[in-house]
Amino acid sequence: MPVKTPLDEKITRHFSGVVVRKDLVKAVKGNAIVPSYVLEYLLGQYAASDDEATIQAGIQAVRKILADHYVHRNEAELVKSTIRERGRHKVIDRVTVTLNEKDDVYQAEFANLGIKSVVVSPDTVKKHLKLLVGGVWCICDIEYFHTDDYRLVPWTLGSIKPIQLSHFDFAGYVQARGEFTTEEWMNLLVQSIGFNPTMFSRRAKLIQLVRLVPFVERNYNLVELGPKGTGKSHIYSEFSPHGMLISGGEITVPKLFVNNSNGRIGLVGYWDVVAFDEFAGRKKRTDKALVDIMKNYMANRSFSRGVETLGAEASMVFVGNTSHTVPFMLKHSDLFDELPEAYHDSAYLDRLHHYIPGWEVDTIREEMFSEGYGFVVDYIAEVLKSMRSVDASDRYQEHFTLSSDISTRDRDGIHKTFSGLMKLLYPHEQATPEEIEEVLRFAIEGRKRVKDQILRIDTTMAEVRFGYTDAQGTWHSVATGEEKDYPEYYNSRRRSADGQIPIEEPAAGPALADQSAAPATEKKSVVEEVLKNGLVEWEEGQRGFTFSRQIVPYLRGSSQITLIDPYIRSYHQARNLMELIEGIARVKESADEVTLKLLTVEVPDDVERAQKQLKFLLQIKKNAAILGLLLDVELVNDGTIHDRSIATDTGWKILLGRGLDVFQRPAESNAFDLSIKYQQYREVRGFGITYLRQNEHIGQ
Repeated sequence: MPVKTPLDEKITRHFSGVVVRKDLVKAVKGNAIVPSYVLEYLLGQYAASDDEATIQAGIQAVRKILADHYVHRNEAELVKSTIRERGRHKVIDRVTVTLNEKDDVYQAEFANLGIKSVVVSPDTVKKHLKLLVGGVWCICDIEYFHTDDYRLVPWTLGSIKPIQLSHFDFAGYVQARGEFTTEEWMNLLVQSIGFNPTMFSRRAKLIQLVRLVPFVERNYNLVELGPKGTGKSHIYSEFSPHGMLISGGEITVPKLFVNNSNGRIGLVGYWDVVAFDEFAGRKKRTDKALVDIMKNYMANRSFSRGVETLGAEASMVFVGNTSHTVPFMLKHSDLFDELPEAYHDSAYLDRLHHYIPGWEVDTIREEMFSEGYGFVVDYIAEVLKSMRSVDASDRYQEHFTLSSDISTRDRDGIHKTFSGLMKLLYPHEQATPEEIEEVLRFAIEGRKRVKDQILRIDTTMAEVRFGYTDAQGTWHSVATGEEKDYPEYYNSRRRSADGQIPIEEPAAGPALADQSAAPATEKKSVVEEVLKNGLVEWEEGQRGFTFSRQIVPYLRGSSQITLIDPYIRSYHQARNLMELIEGIARVKESADEVTLKLLTVEVPDDVERAQKQLKFLLQIKKNAAILGLLLDVELVNDGTIHDRSIATDTGWKILLGRGLDVFQRPAESNAFDLSIKYQQYREVRGFGITYLRQNEHIGQ
């Protein structure tokens, strides 16, 4: 059992019955492919306690319910047989209802059970309209009665209960908020999402929480682009029964807005949040009519059904993966470069209220998941839904005034993000000026990130000075994180009339300057080393060899590097590879990308060691991508590699006698041993390196 923290004690004391230990979801899930909110709904019924005996009994009860009633696809026939033999049986399944116009009846389809055309009463549909769009997880009683009339379906719906909270005490929620500090409340919300707040900085927590704003703010348009594996879509698929996650490739006008042939309203009419997964992809096919109607809806909250104009409150979220580093995108295009071409349009982008910098979000790791207490997902989902009609956008105006440069659309974006975060963090309306300022700056930054990228695309838009004035009349400017990190690429990069970004030589960036971890002698050698052909031999036990001095200078300026080394399998060998990658990253432009192809031998006949090798390589690949190095690994069979070498597209070939494995292993682990950190203090094994210059112009 996890150790209960003081925060957990406080949470269970003030929110008894509506919180649950977040690690319990994994304990009960097994191989049931159901959203977290379904499991937490059940845990909230049986295990919402801090008493260990009650929790264990609740876990067993939920496991039994899942075992008896959750329908696994591969057991559908067994469940159908159970219904037939018993005449009636309760199931947990995703139910979708359609109208059969021919027979004028509503009919349900059960996703996992695989039965269709189950008659549903109109009263049931009226109570639960979401059954008509996208489907809802439900607990249902299904009855079986067979007749000789082949037109009649033997399945009958006895009862249906969507897995959603029916009521809650909002006043109690607000009152209890007053018992927590802002830091404690922020940690409670992060734990409710399922993460361990101790693994996140305050800024990282705000980034996680802004993902919740679409649930608490009407008609909020949010985009998040970043590397894979950062949990961009998790909240929209698992967190709330009021959100719908669909694949970017499945978006159509009838599905999203309205089907003009039958007048049926789409997803935006029934769901609080519609999120588009895998939205990025420059070459993805898009429907021009969809783009146009989406732009109108995002701006005006309305769409047309024939001659009739309809309104809706659904927030729109767009998440997708980036394939380049931030400096690369800033140098060569913009931070929206990954979007489909039809959406890479200033009119569409200007409708976005906030851009979450996905590159600042850590890849999700096992230790990042929470074992502490958080709100039962269904409870917090209903709390957020109840606040959608509240407007908190003016709570800063007593203390701060936005820049007069900021346009109405920019101001709307800032206001909606600010309002959403204030409702999340300060529902009791008790925030200090410093806390209000923190939220305001974060809201301004997210809209500024949108607008600054639009300025690169549309030269007709005017520059905007993003910032605010405090009550004393002092001006505070706001900058984005990437603007601070890469000013040489971020600023003065507006596109010319022909759509091209002007070529400018960047100021001296961190590529060469960022070598503070290396001794001064090594820094000098990287720049001044004269590149020569020939053989260089190193004796056993000799010191002074470094990748940055003896190898990296020959790799500078390369965009394609091929490394052949059969032995990248143990920890120290993988570490050597990562140190070579670090050396390459130091001498390349931060906005450039280098592809490093590695040919190495797969560990033969040892499953455990082979798994470790793969784990090392995957970790290196992920971390190298952050530095702008794209690692492409090819595992080959032993005996197919005969030499160890490095070849570049600039014409150098380096023959490595021992590959990268040139250092002797340290006698023991010693945190104070300089050789652990600096290669030049390590003893080497005897080896030789041959440098071959295949193009005469190199080095001259």
